[in-house]
Amino acid sequence: MPPAAEQGTGTPVIADGISAAVGRTPLVRLDRLFPHSGIEILAKLESVNPGGSTKDRPALAMVRDAIDRGRLAPGGTVVESSSGNLGVALARVCTAEGVRFVCVVDARTNATTVATIRALGGEIELVTEPDPETGDLLAARFRRVEEILERIPDAVNLYQYGNPANPRAHAEGTMREIAEATDHRLDVLMAAVSTTGTIAGCTAYLREHALDTGTIAVDAEGSVLFGGTAAPRPLPGLGAGVVTDISRTVDPDRVVRVRGIDCVVGARLLARREGILAGASTGGIIHALGTLMPELAPGARVVVIVHDGGVPYLETVYDDAWVEETLGVDADALAAATAALQASARRG
Repeated sequence: MPPAAEQGTGTPVIADGISAAVGRTPLVRLDRLFPHSGIEILAKLESVNPGGSTKDRPALAMVRDAIDRGRLAPGGTVVESSSGNLGVALARVCTAEGVRFVCVVDARTNATTVATIRALGGEIELVTEPDPETGDLLAARFRRVEEILERIPDAVNLYQYGNPANPRAHAEGTMREIAEATDHRLDVLMAAVSTTGTIAGCTAYLREHALDTGTIAVDAEGSVLFGGTAAPRPLPGLGAGVVTDISRTVDPDRVVRVRGIDCVVGARLLARREGILAGASTGGIIHALGTLMPELAPGARVVVIVHDGGVPYLETVYDDAWVEETLGVDADALAAATAALQASARRG
């Protein structure tokens, strides 16, 4: 595998193809987000990966693993279920590798994300109805994947929800980069969960290197991960309607569940305070961090994962009309929720 291009200061390098630009994302200090908290907040900007999200790492790792194992070859086909970001990442990787890509999405997937997958050469299979047995859209996507695999000879499902290459990409990449940038001095790591690949890989690195770092999984209300109760989830990319295989391999120190409006408040606050336009799951992390401030020791160093960028969410998370119509929260209530989060952080 060609080395990733160096980012940040120093002599610019020429990357050997777009896939070599995956990883080595910046770790930046957030001084304006919660300025009176007494906590050092660092953000791992996975949103600057070529595909705009942390999913670039496992997408590249899973495709190359399938090629190395002889499961996939140029001219072959990958069929994968995705809420959006992995679909974008796989569309890019498969195009670069000369592989056909079919992405199974559901009705919650952002229109911009669907258009991006198509622009990168991917094909879209849209699931509009929940699985009749479970009532879950993710289960319905799984069912559609199986149907497509039967139709297309030699098609491969990478199965991001259980593929070991998924968390391994984060152990060898995301967490290693964070640890090296902080001289292995880190009190808390916060990551959103869906497949749970990010937090599983990061936890594996922390345990292997005996780091005394607390892990906090930020999950959606309505997700069944880590003992949650199933319920409708208005935003894609956070939580899951089934217990993923990878989630069974990891035990976060703490799980914090957030509502859709919490994700909106956190994402907008990050954008207005730090100039970082992030997606819904990152907004959930920021909200969870604000509420946890009173429990953190003064001077604690916390790293939050910025899982993806906010452009695909401009018509949802960042749109007042959508927030009021979908989440039932008007501008006044949104302002009050933002003020409450800031007050909670100040008490820390």
